[in-house]
Amino acid sequence: MSLLRIVLWICVLALFYVACVSRSVGKQDAGDAKMQKIAKHISEWAMSFLKAEYRVLIFFVIIVALVLAFTANKGTSSPLIAIAFIIWSVLSALAWFIGMKIATKANVRTTHAAKTSLSKALNISFNWWTVMGISVVSLGLIWLTTLFIIFQFLFNKDWLNGDALTRVLEVLTGFSLWAESIALFARVGWGIFTKAADVWADLVGKLEAWIPEDDPRNPAVIADNVGDNVGDVAGMGADLFGSYVSTILATMVLGAVVSTTITDAVGWLSLVLLPLIICTLWTIFSIIGWKFVKIGEKWDPQTALNIGNFGAIILTAIATFFAIKYLVPATFSIGTLQLTQMSLFYAILVGLAVGTLMSLVTEFYCSQNKAPVKSIAKQSISWAGTNVIAGLSVGMMSTAIPVIVLALGIALAYHIWWVYGVALAATGMMATTGIQLAIDAFGPIADNAWGIAEMAHLPKEVRERTDILDATWNTTAAIGKWFAIASAALTALALFAAFKRLAWIEIVDVSNANILAWIMIWGMIPFLFSSLAIRAVSKAAGDMVKEVRRQFKTIPGLLEWKEGVEADYDKCIQISTKAAIRQMILPGALAILSPIIIGFIGGWVVLAGFLIGATVTWVLMAIFQSNTGWAWDNAKKLFEGGVTIDGQIHYKGSDPHKAAVVGDTVGDPLKDTSGPSINILLKLMAIVSLVIATMLR
Repeated sequence: MSLLRIVLWICVLALFYVACVSRSVGKQDAGDAKMQKIAKHISEWAMSFLKAEYRVLIFFVIIVALVLAFTANKGTSSPLIAIAFIIWSVLSALAWFIGMKIATKANVRTTHAAKTSLSKALNISFNWWTVMGISVVSLGLIWLTTLFIIFQFLFNKDWLNGDALTRVLEVLTGFSLWAESIALFARVGWGIFTKAADVWADLVGKLEAWIPEDDPRNPAVIADNVGDNVGDVAGMGADLFGSYVSTILATMVLGAVVSTTITDAVGWLSLVLLPLIICTLWTIFSIIGWKFVKIGEKWDPQTALNIGNFGAIILTAIATFFAIKYLVPATFSIGTLQLTQMSLFYAILVGLAVGTLMSLVTEFYCSQNKAPVKSIAKQSISWAGTNVIAGLSVGMMSTAIPVIVLALGIALAYHIWWVYGVALAATGMMATTGIQLAIDAFGPIADNAWGIAEMAHLPKEVRERTDILDATWNTTAAIGKWFAIASAALTALALFAAFKRLAWIEIVDVSNANILAWIMIWGMIPFLFSSLAIRAVSKAAGDMVKEVRRQFKTIPGLLEWKEGVEADYDKCIQISTKAAIRQMILPGALAILSPIIIGFIGGWVVLAGFLIGATVTWVLMAIFQSNTGWAWDNAKKLFEGGVTIDGQIHYKGSDPHKAAVVGDTVGDPLKDTSGPSINILLKLMAIVSLVIATMLR
């Protein structure tokens, strides 16, 4: 109990810290009246879209809560699972509204800071996102810990009762269910919104009207900037928070499972609480790690962000070593297994190592300065078709090393500490969620800052500085996407193990024809899901391009910069909003209903086979789509800064640049809509299966 109180106090102090940071940065200058007007447009429409989406999701919350309450088997689960579900639905809505407010205030302040120096612009944009990163993980830990205490007290005051503890954890899956549900709707809906605007802001603006990106004459430009926030602020945050909560819960469930064979009650309870302690330690040391994110005017921002990231990882690993030494007994006996406390530490190191290696691999395949992206740019010299072919090749190749690293990490963690070791490795990786979220989410602020600088016609050096930050984001965003994918894979395995335990499944026989058939069917689902998401972007973008072309033709003086003439930004934003709200329903329903239907028709063993097929094909599909899209995007960025190929310099507006724009357009829905959504779908299927496991039993 005392450990849980320490967790709560640390998280409360962390929230106090970010409140101080938020207040300090909020005092920064927001620039002139024109800059503030543009930022106000972005802020108002971003908040408007969130309100529209939550008006739809409230019906989902009510329906699911009622189902959870009335179908709960009081002998094994509890109607209180519905309470956990509702509590987090309210908190998550509040969290993403706060996050959006932060982003839409920071963008214009970053633009103004870029008038002074690149260093100041980076510090403001990144400091705003320390607020977001710490807030997300602290809120998650606070409410997860609080619910754990409350439900444990309600079920059984004896903390050392294994049955009561398992029942508490089953109830808390409702908490995780909502986190993953909102993450999926967030990713799909916000992905459709942002790409409908981005695709046609690029194509019509750059290739038809011959105007720059983020030119205020383009009616879709505000929608594009709004989309950056709703897609990569709320979307990425919801995604990583879902993984964060699900991983902690799965590890706690598995801790309770292995604990039933341990005679030392204090020792087995420490296995259940260890994930909470690890993530709490990260909250402390990530704040210290963020202090390493400093940059001089000649520095590469990517290097500064890497230093902060790796600094937090090293400090967390050191602190975790001492925490395990203090909390966990020196040795364990689980059946025939003889395990030590150092084995726990090694499993966590595996998770941190997998995360670090995959980060470096993703940076290699997606960075502008590396060979794969340069090879795509080189192929753009010939034709748009060769650019697309080269991008597909790079994307497919990029799945090899990450999957090998992930597979070796899973095998090693399992060898070290059985399935609990895999879950603990996932916890080690997810312990860095806050800084990963901050590194990824500073990007929309940088992108918005560049757009505001362009639309406000600020001096060239300001646009150059914000462009450097924007280009850095293209790589950090790719790393953030792989982080979500890798953590989803480890989380899904941990959830699958927990599902087997709650459904009383010992072996899943993949040679069974019925199970093998369902594995094959589930392997098809990511293609169906991706098709629905990409088609939604295509439909919305089709309406958008008609509207942009109409305004260019029918608004006199718009393209000629006639004084007092402005594009109708609101119309384009309305198109994206309506399309996103309408088109997100079917993919979301596919994720939630599939395991329920399969489980109740075929039983829990068939559902287990269903989940096995998911874990394999979905991870590959997600890595491929994410890396391909970001490689295409950075190949386009090379031309915008001027790139030398075979002794000749090619700039923005050249034929190779136009070919690269086409490739980037193809990759947009892959990297920002379907790709990031797939890993959430995998986790959501697993957590829904975990929720219904006791019903199937």
